Amino acid sequence: MENSRIFVYVMEKKECKISADEPHWYALYTAPRAEKQVRDRINALGIECWLPLHRAPRVWSDRVKIVELPLFNSYLFVRCSELDLRGLIRVYGVIRIVYYNGKPAVVRQKEIDAIQEFLDRAAEHALCPGEEVEILCGAMKHVSGKVKKIKKNHLVLYLEPLGATVCVKLDDVARVNRIK
Repeated sequence: MENSRIFVYVMEKKECKISADEPHWYALYTAPRAEKQVRDRINALGIECWLPLHRAPRVWSDRVKIVELPLFNSYLFVRCSELDLRGLIRVYGVIRIVYYNGKPAVVRQKEIDAIQEFLDRAAEHALCPGEEVEILCGAMKHVSGKVKKIKKNHLVLYLEPLGATVCVKLDDVARVNRIK
């Protein structure tokens, strides 16, 4: 019985061997708020780079805008050989290569696919009747209500605290749990 455990352990170790010449996904840590610029610089070098982005509302004093933000702040993924990876540390904005157990951390393809699937599902999920949203600007700023109807560019909201139904532009609301 004990010999079989050792054999399985050795087989698992052999499967985890990673060649330095084969391209794999790796994670890079970037300067704060420099992810998009670093992505562009790495792509210009001809190395595959992926920065997972999601859309979120940002509120300014005069408007609300939907912007694309990195899913993981200060991180992006590159697909290259380990030899090419070492040269990426010289790219302006790259702070360090993410390491695990003294070696560059390899991100498996299935993990990259899972992140992509999550982003695809999140993008498809639109507002639904009955969902609670908050108004982001205007006279009713910070008032929350439930979606009654969804029209092309507008929502009909029921504002429970006021006992009123209002029509609001779709861009001027966000799900209550998405507001930061």
